[in-house]
Amino acid sequence: MTFEVHAQGAVHVFDCFSCAIHRMAPICEHCRVQIIGQGVEVDGQWFCGAHCARAEGKAGIVDKV
Repeated sequence: MTFEVHAQGAVHVFDCFSCAIHRMAPICEHCRVQIIGQGVEVDGQWFCGAHCARAEGKAGIVDKV
């Protein structure tokens, strides 16, 4: 069985959640890890956490723990 993910005007078809996550998860602009779960978006860029955002010069970013 397959399922569709509709995102940003495109339709993606997958047969398992792990494939969907691998294809759709954003990548941290600093350390390049795939962000699965909570990430930080700053000025249109995605980071895995506040540490990586600050390392790229983004100010005032705090992890919510």
